[in-house]
Amino acid sequence: MLQQMRASAKYIWIIIVVLFVGGFLLAQTSGLLGRAPVTNTTAVASVNGEDILATTWYQATQNLEQDETQRSTQPISLDERARLMDQAFEQLVSDALLRQEYKRRGITVSDDEIVQAARYSPPPQLMQAPDLQTDGQFDPAKYQRFLASPLAKQNGLLSQLEQYYRTEVPKEKLFDQVVSDIYLSDEQLWRRFQDTHDTAQVSFVAFEPERIPDSAVRVSDDEVRAYFDTHKKLFDRPGTAKVSIIIVPRSVTAADSAAVRTHLLALRSRILGGEKFEDIARAESVDSVSAANGGSLGKGPKGRFVPAFETAAYALKTGELSQPVLTQFGYHLIKVDARKGDTITVSHILLRIQQSDSAAARTDRRADSLARMAASTDQPAKFDEAARALQIPAIKSPVVEGNALTVNGKYIPSVGPWAFQGAKPGETSELFDADDGYYLARLDSLTPGGTLSLDQAKQDIRTYLLRQKKIDALVPQAGNFAKVAAASSLEQAAKLMGLQVVSTKPFTRVTGVPELAQAPEAVGAAFALPLHTVGEPIRSTGEVVVERVDNRIPASRAAFEAQKATLRAQALQQMRQQRVREFLSNLRSVAKVDDKRKQVEASARRTTQ
Repeated sequence: MLQQMRASAKYIWIIIVVLFVGGFLLAQTSGLLGRAPVTNTTAVASVNGEDILATTWYQATQNLEQDETQRSTQPISLDERARLMDQAFEQLVSDALLRQEYKRRGITVSDDEIVQAARYSPPPQLMQAPDLQTDGQFDPAKYQRFLASPLAKQNGLLSQLEQYYRTEVPKEKLFDQVVSDIYLSDEQLWRRFQDTHDTAQVSFVAFEPERIPDSAVRVSDDEVRAYFDTHKKLFDRPGTAKVSIIIVPRSVTAADSAAVRTHLLALRSRILGGEKFEDIARAESVDSVSAANGGSLGKGPKGRFVPAFETAAYALKTGELSQPVLTQFGYHLIKVDARKGDTITVSHILLRIQQSDSAAARTDRRADSLARMAASTDQPAKFDEAARALQIPAIKSPVVEGNALTVNGKYIPSVGPWAFQGAKPGETSELFDADDGYYLARLDSLTPGGTLSLDQAKQDIRTYLLRQKKIDALVPQAGNFAKVAAASSLEQAAKLMGLQVVSTKPFTRVTGVPELAQAPEAVGAAFALPLHTVGEPIRSTGEVVVERVDNRIPASRAAFEAQKATLRAQALQQMRQQRVREFLSNLRSVAKVDDKRKQVEASARRTTQ
């Protein structure tokens, strides 16, 4: 057993590192990577008066980057780094808020509680470790032997387990308090069942604001100002920029694809000739996570893989090697190690389709020329000169702060975040290296984000208020129509007034129906109005609706009673999860968080320029 554990020590260690990254984030307070103006006491934020150190944030981000790189084997783009920085920051804020809540409620954790939790409640990631399973199921006996083994102590896993439970046990206690009063009566459960099983079918006429001309309503300046004053948060806007981009693509040809396939066939022949699949997977596969385990993708049911891979895998006999299988990730050589019904244990060797060495060298030389001519300069003309010299057209595109940049549906890595990380108009980026090519950008213009002024927002406000006033004006028209329809029929009234009747398919309170997307209130009304009766006008923020319920099928009480125990367990779980989410969201919304990330990052950039 211990030999198996030692053989897979790296795998289990990776799991534990990922699992306990939250603990590391709180403990680490160094690793500035040369950011001179930031010291060990520089705060990147304050959460209800408790400082979060910039050093902790940088280390947290670095830990997440390492995990991401380990999983994907690809360099981290600026877009991904920005996402990970936000993720690390929010986790640190959440951890601080939880610590403060534990203190406020007097929640603590004893050493005995930690020991008991570690023994009998292993972390989910450890329960999924192949070496701790028997016949595909977590084996408590193996786990107990593992905890008692020298390996667990030597690699520091026991101390990491302790850190994990010192975080998780108080969190569990807190959440138990938060959900302790949740109760669901039979009638409440029945109403939830009705929401998803009662169905209705309606016909309706919609009165849309376009029926009213702009000249028929008036919005005053005072109304615009009053709306702005009471809805200022609606007018927070991210920064915007315009950039020019030069792309040197890594164009992959049919010959490149054929060469990769031929190489994979050669690996297949070596395995059939007696070499071990596991050894070749470790040496050749670009899927570094599975390669570390001899290509193993573990055991599982259908639905784990992309269709082409899964079809090929389930067509194999145990021990059989596939021919090269092409997916969006490259070419795979697949081997089924074990099979039990629809559950298979499968391994693979993955080769990514990429340029040949000679083609890659030509691309690299072209990119090097671009970098020498224009990269990292504050002279905008050099960007245009480089584009002309290399005969590469520059692409112009707007970009929004916080959003990945796409041009004609193509993702452009790193350029979006770079534009908002201290670059000045006219400045050119470094040369960004990605799987599919090289990218160079010039910042043409920059508009910082912030709250719009009244002058900037007034046209949008006026348009919105104008629409709402039109909808108000439609209510009397819809009321007259409803009276005519009630006296005749919905169809006759619509024909008389030149309107269209729309009939829907059956829907529930939860699913709704696309035709009523602009009037969700009409969905709820469909379960309250009398059948075959034209109702009063229903006003929403999108339109006014007059509807008739054509059919309504109530949920089956007998079906409900037969499923009640299962439904109750599911509903209580959902309610508890929702309560916890709401609690955490409220904790965050009322917290006083002084976010200084932009100032800290700007200070760091100034000293490195």
